[in-house]
Amino acid sequence: MSLVNINSLKVKYGDFEALNIERQISINKSDRIGVIGLNGSGKTTLVKTLLGLLKYEGSIDFNINFNDMAVHLQHNNYVETMSVYSIIKNILTKEQLNSDRFNELISYFSFEKCLNQKYQHLSGGEKQRLTIILVLMQNRKLTFFDEVTTGLDFETRKNLIQKINSWYKNEKEALVLVTHYYEELEELVNKLLILHRGKVVDYGNSKKLFEKYCGRSVIIYDDNKSFNNLNDYKHIIAPKNLKAIKVKDEDEEVKIVKQLINNNINFKRTNYDIELIYLNALGDLKWKKKLFMKLKTF
Repeated sequence: MSLVNINSLKVKYGDFEALNIERQISINKSDRIGVIGLNGSGKTTLVKTLLGLLKYEGSIDFNINFNDMAVHLQHNNYVETMSVYSIIKNILTKEQLNSDRFNELISYFSFEKCLNQKYQHLSGGEKQRLTIILVLMQNRKLTFFDEVTTGLDFETRKNLIQKINSWYKNEKEALVLVTHYYEELEELVNKLLILHRGKVVDYGNSKKLFEKYCGRSVIIYDDNKSFNNLNDYKHIIAPKNLKAIKVKDEDEEVKIVKQLINNNINFKRTNYDIELIYLNALGDLKWKKKLFMKLKTF
C-alpha cells in the first residue's frame, strides 16, 4: 500500500525553481528510501514539502495524516534555556518516558548525563542525539531523517546507523533518509531517489539501479598512470583517483583480478556501491542531454 504518491510536484523560491518532479514517486510501507544528490539538488526541499512546511504546485496523494509522520531535520529549534529532560517531557507521553524503549535509547547513546543540562550547554553532537532519540520514540508510519549523522563523530555515526537498522528491521514503517554518506545508505536502504538540480534522475530498487548503471559487478582499482593493461575492458565513471571496470562475467573478473595482483595494484570487487550508482546515473544523464542537444541541431 502506498503511503504517499507524488504525481507531480513543483516548488519555487521566488523565481528559482528548487524542485520539479514530473514522474510518479510512491512511498510504500516498509520502504527504506535513500535520497541522494549534490547540495541544492532539492533533497531537503522535498522533505519539507511532504511535511506540509512549503507551498507547492502539483498533485500529491496522502494516504496518511501529517500526525503519522515524524522528522529529523538538520536544524531544530528548542528553547535554549530549558533542561533537556523538560524538552523531552513536553514531547513524549508518560508511557513513552517510562518505557523500556526510551531507557534503551538513553543508555545506547550514553545520554544520561545530558538529561539535567540546559539545551544551550549541549554540544552539536549531543543536540543531534537528543533529536534522534525523540524521533525514534515516535514510531510513525513514515519517518524522515535529514542528514541524521551530521555533527557526530565516526563512532557515534556507526552506532546510530546500527541502531536505526536494528530498530526498524522488522517494522512496517517507511523511512526516507537524506545523507551524503553513501556507505550509511548501503546498510539501510532498499530504494534510491537520485536528484539533480531539482529534477529526478532515477528512482527505484537500489540493487536494480546498480545493475542498470554498473552491471553484474565492478572492479575498482587505483588509478596508476603507468598501468594501462586494462584499457580494453569496459570502464565506467569512478570516484577521484580510482578506475572502475564493469565486469560482464566470472571469467572476465578472474582475468582482471590476476592482472591487478600481478602488477601490485590495490583493488576491490563490489556488486553494490551507491556512490558508483550516483556517479554513473549522472554520467548517463549528461550523455542523454548531449545527445538531445545534437538532435535539436538537425
